[in-house]
Amino acid sequence: MSQIIQRFSVSYEFPVSFTHHTFAVENPVLCEVLARAGDREHKVFPVVDADVLKNHPQLIDDLTEYARCHSDRINLILPPLVVRSGEICKSDPQEVETFYRLTQDYKIDRHSFVLVIGGGSVIDAMGYAAATAHRGIRLIRMPTTVLGQNDAGIGVKNAVNFLGRKNYLGTFVPPFAVINDFAFLQTLPKRDQRAGIAEAVKVALIKDAEFFNWLYENRHSLAAFDEQAVAYMIRRCAELHLHHIATSGDPFEYGSARPLDFGHWSAHRLEELSGHDLRHGEAVAIGIALDSLYSTNMGLITPALLEKIVATLRDLGFSLSHSALTQLDIHKALQDFREHLGGELCITLLTGEGQAAQFNHIDVDVMQRSVNHLVAHH
Repeated sequence: MSQIIQRFSVSYEFPVSFTHHTFAVENPVLCEVLARAGDREHKVFPVVDADVLKNHPQLIDDLTEYARCHSDRINLILPPLVVRSGEICKSDPQEVETFYRLTQDYKIDRHSFVLVIGGGSVIDAMGYAAATAHRGIRLIRMPTTVLGQNDAGIGVKNAVNFLGRKNYLGTFVPPFAVINDFAFLQTLPKRDQRAGIAEAVKVALIKDAEFFNWLYENRHSLAAFDEQAVAYMIRRCAELHLHHIATSGDPFEYGSARPLDFGHWSAHRLEELSGHDLRHGEAVAIGIALDSLYSTNMGLITPALLEKIVATLRDLGFSLSHSALTQLDIHKALQDFREHLGGELCITLLTGEGQAAQFNHIDVDVMQRSVNHLVAHH
């Protein structure tokens, strides 16, 4: 028997830019992003979230004018692909199949760019499509929601739903670049403005006590969607997520430890049980409250910290209960999450403010009491 051990490493780098009005002719961000691939004209195929286009009907005209004024850099492929908003674009294969067909029709290749403008679900589904067409087309993400800009749109994961399971098909492929344009956030419905803040609470609780205290002190400004407070929240949350991806030693999640999934084992199931009536961020807020209550019941954190967490979430505008909680089968949800992790159950729980640890066992009876408490009191 003979054997060859193949070993190599690949270094990834991509910019995450924060700006306003990307398609104002004088804004250099998109051109600078494209210049990273060479000082020449680049073919750019836009994919746009239907809700974004509804709220910004001038978007395609602005993009077209921007491309015309920067024709030395941009060969814009029109018409764009307009994708249905929300979870439907991840659950129905129609959009991904249409993407594949259009990239063939438009001769979009591995040296072209796909510019995806939309919410987290659209970014996720079209990221999966871009990663699998031609074994990978260069992707520029422009997330248009708080959740997309501070979490879902800045990492390396792409996915669609399959066989009724959330994110069952997916890839770990870094984008070529991310452009966070704060101007898109002002037209969001209030629920979507608020929902993404849950991910900031999550990452602050497990990684940065100072940031969690800032969120607590500024919770009323954030609830009112104060522009300055929101911009800082998004940037700091993005920094913490990106730092974790870069330094955890497991950016493609080969292991079972997923600190950034704090509060998510129940959130994923609650989304499904609610028929996606719950936004992802709303489900995460409930998941944070549930796991914080469990941590308190297990003596891992103080009741005072629990009260502070609940006050932060409540004053941000989150409801910490939902009828889906009464349908939650804890044992099955934990088993599904174990499968999602790849084999071994690993649940992140708080051990202090800005501190967390991984646990391989959950006391189902204590967790059920925690669920019952949320249902009865929130």
